[in-house]
Amino acid sequence: MSCQTPLDIATLADYWAGALLPFEEEPLEEHLFACDSCGAMLRECIALAESIRALTREGSLLMVVSDTLLKRLAADGARVREYAPPAGGSVACTVTADDDFLIGRLTADLRGANRVDLCICDESGSEQLRLADVPFHSESGGVAFQQSITYAKAAPSETVIARLVGFNEAGAERLLGEYTFNHTRTLPGPGTR
Repeated sequence: MSCQTPLDIATLADYWAGALLPFEEEPLEEHLFACDSCGAMLRECIALAESIRALTREGSLLMVVSDTLLKRLAADGARVREYAPPAGGSVACTVTADDDFLIGRLTADLRGANRVDLCICDESGSEQLRLADVPFHSESGGVAFQQSITYAKAAPSETVIARLVGFNEAGAERLLGEYTFNHTRTLPGPGTR
């Protein structure tokens, strides 16, 4: 049976996260009680959220993180390794078997940016991945990102360049900062050069 007025996934995610106001929540719940199709979609949304939460707890995602999350991880006993190369500069970095999270701190003047993208580039500067429209606070002075600890522990020695790119009101792109991470593999196993 299909629904004549299906709920969108964003609304279901907000419902599951408790982000809806009471006047929004009540009709949604009535719909969910009566609609098996939307109930199934909610269960899929919950399963996806739980999977993402598990990957986040494992440190396996490449994503922008908040200082609040980092403080909570440290308070919970997680071993957080951080590197903060200066804008235009580089840093030597590695991970150990005991590290749970790997964080790169990128300082930049974010004032005037309406949108910020985080670009991950190879040693030659060729963009390999772009996280578009990352969360940021214009007065924060930068962005912190989590590199997948799973990837970092298995990666060979390599150079990774991170770029913060800002967009103004007109949509014009400008480089906010470039940061070089010179990763040295210290763990034995496949990928060692």
